This record gives sequence, structure tokens and C-alpha cells, in this order.
Amino acid sequence: MQLVEWSLTGDRDAFRKIVERYQSLVCSITYNATGSLTLSEDIAQETFIAAWKQLPELREPSLLRSWLCGIARFLVGKQLRRQGHEPIHAAETVDAIHELAALEPSPAAQAVSREEEAILWRALERIPDAYREPMILFYREQQSVERVAVELELSEDAVKQRLSRGRKMLHEEVISFVEGTLSRTAPGQAFSGAVLAALPLTMGSAAASTASAAAAKSGVLAWLAPFLGIFSGMFAHWLVVRAAPTEAERRAQKFAFTSLWVFVLLWAVAGQIGMGALRQHLQWSDPTYYVAMAGYWWLYAVIAVTMTIVMMRRFILLRQQGEKAGDIQRPGMVPLNPARNAVVMGCTTLAFFSWLIPLAWRTHDTGTAIVVTGLMLGLGAWQIISLRGKTGVPAMRAIAGHLTLSWTAVLTVLNLRLDIWLAYMHGSSVAEIHSLLPPWVAPLLTVALVFWAGLVMTLTKPERRV
Repeated sequence: MQLVEWSLTGDRDAFRKIVERYQSLVCSITYNATGSLTLSEDIAQETFIAAWKQLPELREPSLLRSWLCGIARFLVGKQLRRQGHEPIHAAETVDAIHELAALEPSPAAQAVSREEEAILWRALERIPDAYREPMILFYREQQSVERVAVELELSEDAVKQRLSRGRKMLHEEVISFVEGTLSRTAPGQAFSGAVLAALPLTMGSAAASTASAAAAKSGVLAWLAPFLGIFSGMFAHWLVVRAAPTEAERRAQKFAFTSLWVFVLLWAVAGQIGMGALRQHLQWSDPTYYVAMAGYWWLYAVIAVTMTIVMMRRFILLRQQGEKAGDIQRPGMVPLNPARNAVVMGCTTLAFFSWLIPLAWRTHDTGTAIVVTGLMLGLGAWQIISLRGKTGVPAMRAIAGHLTLSWTAVLTVLNLRLDIWLAYMHGSSVAEIHSLLPPWVAPLLTVALVFWAGLVMTLTKPERRV
């Protein structure tokens, strides 16, 4: 697991992702054993702090989940032995709550009143541990049977069976109360922030500081780079419009480029926000969301490729018609000299690759970031050289070839590295990502996209005139 390797170098941002990935599991285990929200979060935080200190002792990173659970159960047992009581006694009675002095509550305890916490545990404590633990984790994992099965290393059928039996053991009057309260007490960013704040600086403090600063900078870069690419592409197209030799071609280019970039901005910004809102509204599980996003961006690629092919076919046809008519110098035309050609090709290439490089860098995939950067520079340089001395239709065909190569390179990189990037951002292993988004999805969508592109090129191919 790459997050473990990066954490061993003192990368606190990587360890934060580990905490965020497993905090619901660990907190659910400690709450199931103690019956106290505040005490359970205290022990869970101790678990992650102990894990940070003992991380070099973890010989098999793939066993991280069970290792963390083992630490949590050990600390729970130690705490209960120290206090000399069983979990059932950790929950206070409703009458006794009013007699206690007010203490500073934990973030989870602030989500419910002390009366609600006591009633919650009095309802849950009557359920056997085998049914209670999956139920607690189920409502803290957005009601995902798949996640509970993975976390507790059970089959989905076993989880469903235990949840069904556990619910039946709850009195009908408290079912809705328990479900709502557990949802509100799930640990969030405040928990992981508290863990990170309490971590000792013994594991490479200088390296950790550098890693944190680099992570912050890479985060800003990851947000800005796509917009840099979009604006670079807009500038390149503006130069192309100014260099259109005929009025008909200029009008066609203005319409096509305006349509293209309005579509890109709406899809990449407004559409992405809309998908996130739709996920919250419909309460999609992780597998549903990942498949929906794959389909969403595949549809984006289909539309973008279709627009690109149709535009290039139209521009080549207009250029041929203008050359035959001898109309090659409209008023106000600014021809593309070698310097402007270099700018157009450079900005167009940047528009294709600007979002891939920071994405690879942000996910610590340095090798891929370097390869993609070299690929971008190489393609840009090759296109500038291949355009030298070409004008008119030959130049347009060369540009079309460059766009085809750029699309091919981007799709190849995504097929090879997408699951690794998602694993880092999700804070999980590649195998877990494959359980959310099967590895055959990206290649299948790529093949479908290539087939569609070929079909569009065939349908838009100009007829030969005898």
C-alpha cells in the first residue's frame, strides 16, 4: 500500500489519508466495545497515534486494516482493565447525566445530547456483539454493505444477514432514532485533524514539513493547471481565427471554437459540481458514483472528439474552397508566421496535457509526471517542426494529425495510471479501487470511443468528385 510507504518517509498528508480511510472502522470498533462516544474517540485517536509511532514495525502494508483493528482492540482491553468495568457500564443512565458536571464534549458527542447518547447505547447494548458491530459501521459508512463487508472481512451476504437480525432485535420505537444518531456521530475532518495535530514529530519532522508544504502547493497547482490549459487553448484558437484567410472560414472557426470552449467549461466545472450534488441527493454508494463518473467523462470525450472531427473536416473543406477561388487574403487577416505557429502548437498541446501532469504529481506518481511532461514537450516540438513550410490544406491536415496523436497519448496514460491515481485519492489500495470500478471499464470505454471516432470520420468524409 503506497500510503504506508509514503507515511514511513514522514509524509503526514499520506497518513492523514490513512486516518480518513479507516477512522469510521476504528471508531466503530472502539464504540462497540466501550459504549461511550467520547471514550471511543479518545481510544481511536490513541490507536492512530500508536500506529504512527509503530508504523516501521508493520511488515506487510496490505495488512494495515487488520493491524489497526488489532491495536484498537488491545487499547480497548487495556482501558477497560484499567477502569475495571465492562462496556455496559460505560453508558450512563439518563438520570445520572444531569448530575454530572459539563465537560468539553468531543466532536461526535456534540452531534447528540448526553441523553441521546445514553438512550442510544441502552438500545444497542442488548444486541450481541456479532450483530452490533456491523450495524454501527453500516450507518457510519453511508449505509454501504460493500464497505462494511470489506472492513470486517465478511461476505456481503453475511453482512446483510447480520444487519437484518440486528434490526429485528431493536425495538421498533428506537430504530429510526438509532439510525439517525449513528449517522450524526460519524467521525469527520475534525477527528483526522486532531490525530494529525497530536502526532509526534519523531518520524522525519523535516521531511514531514517539506512534504506538507509540497502537498499544499501541489493541491493549488492541481486546481490551477486545468484552467491554465483551457485559457491556453482559447488563446491558440483566437490566433487561428485571426489567421483565417477567408471570411467564411473565420465565421465557421469563431462559431466552432466558441461552442467548444463553452461546452468544456460547463462540463468540467458546472457539470462536475452537479454530479457531486446528485451523489449527495441520491445517496449513491461508492461503486455507483465511480461508474457514474466514468460514464460522465466518457460522454464528455465522445462529444469533444465529435466536435473536433466535424470542425477539422469543415475547416479543411473551407480552406480548399478558398484556395480554388483564389481568395487567400481577407482584410484584417494576421497570417501564422513560424513564431505564431509555435505559440499555437505549444498552447494546444498544453491544453491537452496541463491537467494530467499535476494530477500525477499530486498523487506522488513522479515517474508518470515526468514521462507525460516529456511527451507533451516532444509532441509540441514535433508539431512545430512538421508545420515548418506548410500552409493551406497541408497545414490543416498536419494539425489534425497532431490532435489525433494528443488524444491517443492522453487516453493511453489514463488507461495505464487511472486506477493508481484513484487509489491514492481514495486512500485505499488498487485492489479496492478495482472493486469499486472494475479494471475492464476504462479499456472498454476507450475502445467504444475509438470506434465512435472512426464512425464519425467515416460519416463526415468528403465525397470524391469525378
